[in-house]
Amino acid sequence: MELLAVVMLAVFAGGYLVLAGADIGMGMLLPVLGKSQDERRLVIAGIAPFFLGNEVWLVSTAGIVAGAFPGLEHDLLTGLFPLFVVLLTGWVVRDMGLWLRGRVDAAAWRSLCDGLIVAGSWALGLSWGGVLGSILFGGGMNAGSAVGMVLAALFAAHGAGLARWRLTGVLVERARRIPSSYPVTGVALVAVMVAAGARLSLSDAASTGTALSATAVLTAVMLPLLVASQALVWWTFRDRVVSPTYL
Repeated sequence: MELLAVVMLAVFAGGYLVLAGADIGMGMLLPVLGKSQDERRLVIAGIAPFFLGNEVWLVSTAGIVAGAFPGLEHDLLTGLFPLFVVLLTGWVVRDMGLWLRGRVDAAAWRSLCDGLIVAGSWALGLSWGGVLGSILFGGGMNAGSAVGMVLAALFAAHGAGLARWRLTGVLVERARRIPSSYPVTGVALVAVMVAAGARLSLSDAASTGTALSATAVLTAVMLPLLVASQALVWWTFRDRVVSPTYL
């Protein structure tokens, strides 16, 4: 059961980085891709159908850690607590900007929400880069901060790859100026995650008995359902964005 739990942790964490990493990256690039408020609204429409579903992978990952590897949860929160505070704050701020931007028909309000989206996305990219860097290279947050910008750039490139597929016209032309390939950056993010996971002492952090078994089996059952629902959403919204019809 421990091996199954490890596999499920890797699958869900990798799924989050590949899927949500793209909408984080597009949020980071919002001022680059969209020069006006109307253009930025189109960029936001490019990620709007996906970002909530993508976040389910992170919630599931956190559930696996809490249920199957409680020792890991303690070690990460103890050693990297400030990074996780920034991460959660960025998550809330980014989602606030996405949800609230269209609620008030005022240019100043839309500009404020655009700023929240960009700031929250950068906070997410940098904090995830810091967490992965800290695990990869050790040395706590100092080492993580040193490589955080590099990994944040990888998130941005991943977002540019998604923008090439989702956007049209001058927006996609701007995305093409950023060297990127969605499959390549996705593989790179998974490779970083696997390398970081290989440095964790998961056996020492694993729970025992029913908690480990229940978590492993439950997530294994959930996985096909999550993949099917995610595939349905991506198929439904597979066309390029031509109008700001979301959020």
